[in-house]
Parts: sequence; structure tokens; C-alpha cells
Amino acid sequence: MSQELLQEILLDVSDLSPPEPLELTLETADRLLPGQYLRMQHRRDPCMLYGNLENNGFKYSQREGSTTAVELFIWREDDAQAADAVQLVLKTS
Repeated sequence: MSQELLQEILLDVSDLSPPEPLELTLETADRLLPGQYLRMQHRRDPCMLYGNLENNGFKYSQREGSTTAVELFIWREDDAQAADAVQLVLKTS
């Protein structure tokens, strides 16, 4: 198994109804280990999530998804390894 797969936690909330995507994303982000990031897939822009992430010490990057409308990459703001892993994924895919 590649290191990239060990670093990424994939969470598809595209079929869930509010507030489940918000709650599940925050719960999953809270369990991130050093070097891990969360790739959250959603059918729409999760605008209510951004402030919650910032207030809880997370950084994020959003892009158009390949299988869903939105992909959001989330990592702890003090985790340089996870931030680097996200940047690598964004550059190569």
C-alpha cells in the first residue's frame, strides 16, 4: 500500500442530508492522525463547514470533484506533512 493511501482518509457525504455531512466531516477530521488529511466529497459547496474548520484548527482546500461536484481537502493547520501531501495530490491529479 502506498504512503499516499495511508495519508488520505476518503469521506463521501454526497448522499447524506443536512446536518449529517457537517457533523460527519467534523468528527472524521477530529480523528486525523499526524500526516493524514481528509478528502471529503460532496454534491454541493459545504459553506457552513468552513468557519467550523477554521475555529477548530483545520486548514482546507477546495476543488471541483471528478465524481462529485466538490472535493474538500482538510488537514490540521500545524501538520506540514499533511499539507504537503495535499499539495502533491492537487498538483498531480
